[in-house]
Amino acid sequence: MSQTVSKFFLLLLLGFGLVTGAWADDDEHGSWWKWGQSEKHRERSYGGASTGSPAPASFQQECASCHMAYPAGLLPAGSWQHLMANLSQHFGSDASIDTATGNAITEYLASNAGTYKRVSEMPPQDRITQSYWFSRKHDKHVSASVWSRPAIGSRSNCAACHAGAEQGNFNEHTVRIPG
Repeated sequence: MSQTVSKFFLLLLLGFGLVTGAWADDDEHGSWWKWGQSEKHRERSYGGASTGSPAPASFQQECASCHMAYPAGLLPAGSWQHLMANLSQHFGSDASIDTATGNAITEYLASNAGTYKRVSEMPPQDRITQSYWFSRKHDKHVSASVWSRPAIGSRSNCAACHAGAEQGNFNEHTVRIPG
């Protein structure tokens, strides 16, 4: 009987390990993953160390004047610092801003940058759309023809399919791909 009990507990522990291992893969739980979660939640769940500082008004004003103001957690600090240091050549545009505004935005982005496992490396050319996690989530589910649809336009137009993107909510269960 003790062997049966031992096997039972061993299976129980093994099963628990598999469940917690799956939950640890934040990439697969869009039903509760939210990039814009409070910093306290992100630090507790995803190891993101940050100051939890609020975005300066200039962040929305400057960044969202041309594209969505991407949540800081989508890139590591090094990518944000590199992007902000090279605004005169920002993906083919001159997005230069004054030094004080640039410093405030850079501080916010670096302080709130992604630090958890899926955002641990700087993606090629500091592009969110070329990051490992973006490719993993999109390349197997979204065909190339979808990206060229007029309502979407490009891989960088998160809000086309993710209604909550501007608030940092990329829940995969609420994705609606426009026709």
